[in-house]
Amino acid sequence: MRLLRTITAPLSRTPWFRRFAVTALPPMERWTSRVSGGRIQLTAFLVPSLVLHTIGAKSGEPRDAPLMYTADGKGRAYVAGTNWAGATHPAWTNNLLAHPDAAITVRGRRMKVHATLVPDEERDAVWAVLERQWPDYREYERDSGRDARIFLLQPVR
Repeated sequence: MRLLRTITAPLSRTPWFRRFAVTALPPMERWTSRVSGGRIQLTAFLVPSLVLHTIGAKSGEPRDAPLMYTADGKGRAYVAGTNWAGATHPAWTNNLLAHPDAAITVRGRRMKVHATLVPDEERDAVWAVLERQWPDYREYERDSGRDARIFLLQPVR
């Protein structure tokens, strides 16, 4: 798994891959989830992945977003709204700002979480944690020209 990440990480930072990822990965993830009954995520073969279940900020409708996450070693997880270096924040970040109580599914197990936006003074330390898992992950933020929103997901009992 680590070898696959080492090979894939540099490729994922190319403009071609970003265009491919934005258009092709979401439908591929939905198809994989549908045929596996939600038990398998395509991206989970490369990185720890979860499905974030939110309520739409504008619509109020349930929304799902497959995301890479990084465990913090304390039973919590970080997710970063890099949007493949896109110029705008991904919709799921707006959803969490409007409705921080959400749920995640990890390896087929669903749990409630509360999302907290990582404060500016903690961002560099959190990026260091994220980049231990996915080298140069912060390049997406730099290339986008905006500060990616990073959330800490805390399980709710």
